[in-house]
Amino acid sequence: MLTKELYALFLTHPLVDIDTRKIRKGSLFFALKGAHFNANHFAAEALEKGAAFVITDEETDTPKAQTIRRKNALLALQQLAAEHRKHLSAKVIGITGTNGKTTTKELIAAVLSKKYRTVATQGNLNNHIGVPLTLLSIPSTAEMALIEMGANHPGEIAELCRLADPDVGVITNIGKAHLEGFGGEEGVFQTKKALFDHVVKKKGTLFFHDQEPWLTPYRAYPNTTLYGENADYVSGSILRHNPTLTAAIRWGEEPPITLSSKLFGSYNLPNLLAAAAVGRFYHVPPNDITTALSTYTPKNNRSQIEEGEKNTLIWDAYNANPTSMRKALSSFHATASEQKAVILGDMLELGEASEQEHQSLVETLQRNGFTKVFLVGKIFERVSTVPYFHTFAHTQACSDYLAKHPLEGFTILIKGSRGIQLERLGEVLR
Repeated sequence: MLTKELYALFLTHPLVDIDTRKIRKGSLFFALKGAHFNANHFAAEALEKGAAFVITDEETDTPKAQTIRRKNALLALQQLAAEHRKHLSAKVIGITGTNGKTTTKELIAAVLSKKYRTVATQGNLNNHIGVPLTLLSIPSTAEMALIEMGANHPGEIAELCRLADPDVGVITNIGKAHLEGFGGEEGVFQTKKALFDHVVKKKGTLFFHDQEPWLTPYRAYPNTTLYGENADYVSGSILRHNPTLTAAIRWGEEPPITLSSKLFGSYNLPNLLAAAAVGRFYHVPPNDITTALSTYTPKNNRSQIEEGEKNTLIWDAYNANPTSMRKALSSFHATASEQKAVILGDMLELGEASEQEHQSLVETLQRNGFTKVFLVGKIFERVSTVPYFHTFAHTQACSDYLAKHPLEGFTILIKGSRGIQLERLGEVLR
């Protein structure tokens, strides 16, 4: 079956599933394969649970009338998504960056939803599988579509742009992340900038922070909109962050508007300004923009503040890299609190730079005067020699220690890579 024929089938069955645990009645099930799974083995189960058709790339024991055989099920999914993109009238906004892309996406979605029918990437479905799924979830009635794009190896953003064909590009920043795949910040930049290069070819609009040095060459592009602390289009300054962020935001020469957000950390100011800039560009009224940004509630352990019975928890444990770690520690250091504690988990995928970057963070903790410190993960355990820092090989060991030596009355920053699973500490900390 050709892609156009598959698309015709999709129009009559506009639900796409890839997990037999979450089958929706009448859906198209794509039998994807990975290092540790092969969904071709579950194609029959998908039909039993209500899928209308299965798209496979191996022989399966499924009815021929409900089976579509392709050479590569993943490629078929991607081609179907690219075909659907061609038929969408929505303005497609691509968002990438080292840090803050998910939060920025959510903030922009909150703002644009005040004026437009808006669809955005759910969670962080931002890779070669997630982006096609997001595209296929966009209804024909959508006016704005926000596509988050992540990458951990060279060329990945260019691949995602070929699928999503964004009209607008937002790059939050360029920093140290996934160094194992990129080799350094230059590699990060070369991959991330593919979003801007794609949009420039379409004569679309670029949004980025006016103090991001890696993106300076794009200032010469005429359809560039800058935001930042001193930018002309949308600017802002921090009024306080204790621990939530309150800022003054200004549209051009207009008087500033005070915005009290529910986000932790001064590093979220650029994310708020990005959303405000996109909102202003698309004529969302300023009052609606500030309402959307002030009422946005973070989730999934991203800049999330939780008032527990014993402690105040600042969760930022969904992702971590050297750049985001330093920004979080800087903000936490400036936060007024009588008793502070820091729990950090290993930063993964840093390659040869791993031990050096972890050692540098240990030194940063010392310089900032943090004394109640818990470091979780084999890398931190290996590099930390500070006698009053507690180190643990894994999260369970830290949890066991905190159960015997509970913290009470503390404001606690919790940050680390998702793979360390620091969220499991919630029970003993709350």
